[in-house]
Amino acid sequence: MDKQRILQYKTSFDSIAQHIINDDNSEQVEVWFARDLQSVLGYVRWENFTEAINRAVESCKTQGVSIDDHFREVTKMVKIVKVGKKIEKTTKKLPKK
Repeated sequence: MDKQRILQYKTSFDSIAQHIINDDNSEQVEVWFARDLQSVLGYVRWENFTEAINRAVESCKTQGVSIDDHFREVTKMVKIVKVGKKIEKTTKKLPKK
């Protein structure tokens, strides 16, 4: 991988990084939310990305790596926009008989 591409990835990852306080309140930890990583890594569908996450979790288990050091399930509040259809009254012109 060339240096230019590495810098592009680094910039993308830096732009979506979040900083949270660790469990014992002693320091800030840099984290990435999966929904943000999804597009940076080129996944269009959430379902496909969760499969990749599950494979990564299984790989950690196989290698004896602590899953909690790398993956945490979190709940995040998001804004939703009401989407739907509304019924609109209209007049239809009928053909002449």
